[in-house]
Amino acid sequence: MSSITSTEPVESAVSGVSLYRAIWRWHFFAGLLAVPFMLNLAITGSLYLFKDEINDTVFAYRYDVTPAGQPLSPQALSDIAASAVPGSKATTYRDPATPERSAIVTVAADDRSTLVFVNPYDGKVLDTVGTTEEFNTVVKHIHSLAYFGGAANRLVEIAGGFAMVLVLTGIYLWWPRRQTGGVVSVRGTPSRRVFWRDLHAVTGAFAGLLIFFLAATGMPWSGYWGANVQSFLGSHGMGYPAQLWDDVPKSAKVTEDILPKVGWTVEKAPVPLSDIAAAQSKPPIGLDRAVEIAKAAGMTPGFDMAIPSNEAGVYTAAIFPDDLSRERTLHIDQYSGKPLVDISYGTYPFLGKAIEWGINVHQGQEWGRFNQFLMLATCLAIILSCVTAVIMWWKRRPAGRVGVPPQPPQRSVYIGLWVIAVIFGIAFPLTGLAILSMIAFDQLVIRFVPPLRRAFS
Repeated sequence: MSSITSTEPVESAVSGVSLYRAIWRWHFFAGLLAVPFMLNLAITGSLYLFKDEINDTVFAYRYDVTPAGQPLSPQALSDIAASAVPGSKATTYRDPATPERSAIVTVAADDRSTLVFVNPYDGKVLDTVGTTEEFNTVVKHIHSLAYFGGAANRLVEIAGGFAMVLVLTGIYLWWPRRQTGGVVSVRGTPSRRVFWRDLHAVTGAFAGLLIFFLAATGMPWSGYWGANVQSFLGSHGMGYPAQLWDDVPKSAKVTEDILPKVGWTVEKAPVPLSDIAAAQSKPPIGLDRAVEIAKAAGMTPGFDMAIPSNEAGVYTAAIFPDDLSRERTLHIDQYSGKPLVDISYGTYPFLGKAIEWGINVHQGQEWGRFNQFLMLATCLAIILSCVTAVIMWWKRRPAGRVGVPPQPPQRSVYIGLWVIAVIFGIAFPLTGLAILSMIAFDQLVIRFVPPLRRAFS
């Protein structure tokens, strides 16, 4: 009996070391794969947080105007914009948010869309830029790697899932185990590895929850997870309130097809159809009247107005401001001027509201400057975590080898990790699949191929 008791502390110690090493090894592999993507996300995300400030300074020449008399009508401004790009046709009109702002008209020609910035008082064209070449769009596309196709975007999704894994495993590795240093303090000097280890651990510990939040709230934009969640919520009445479309005919188009900026919840909401029968007796109301109707309905200044592309199309006014309570989309029949569907943040179901709120905070729009600088601090923490991780690994790495943390002495601990990976994979399939592949590669390839075993030791 005494012999059994004497082995229990040893078994417990071996089990504890095995779990620590397994999680450390998992943390290392996840970081190795995710660091380049996380650096890109943090740097471009920092820029996007201050998109309005960048527009107001670097690109003020196209946004700022001096009020002088009565502004021209929306239709006149749209015609001026279309003439600035030969052969084009206006597709959307953005009403100036303030008297000091330009009107922005999107025109399309030969499958190419262009933003035309027009002074609403004298009709002067201030600038033209392709919609995919506008600074904020470029930053956004680099952020999501959209420039490099769907496969690259899937890698960003996997990296976002790995970021959550890194936070959870990092907290486990950081958790105090009788040590006093490296918990809230940084030991040593930059010449020593312990300095970078402590700086990495303390940064992750203090910013971990915010990093996890950024990763989780970025998932709705992902190509696979986000699209499937959006489809599921929409088909089950938990995204946008589908009942608002019960009494109106719907087109094959969705809201993101006709507007330059769309809220996540209503991206896939169908666009209604105008009453074509009325076209026989009523002429279209025109853009000027549509803008008047939107303003009379209480649309917040600065809204976008989609212009009908055919006889069955509708005018759609939409605004997605920093203040979520003012988020709104209004579809207007182009013949009668009747509002067909009026949807706002207040009408979203609970999950739609929650996701929109998360996205708003993610973009630094919910609490003014505090929100911006909180998310900026989180992005800087991500950059610091990535840099310290690379330096820490480089200082620890044996010559000619990758320097992967050692295999756990008790291999059975991987059973628990497989279970965790499966559970995580159900929630985030692509990341779960990547984790399972990573563990399988570690256990079934590296372990049994001597050259790889040496390189990854």
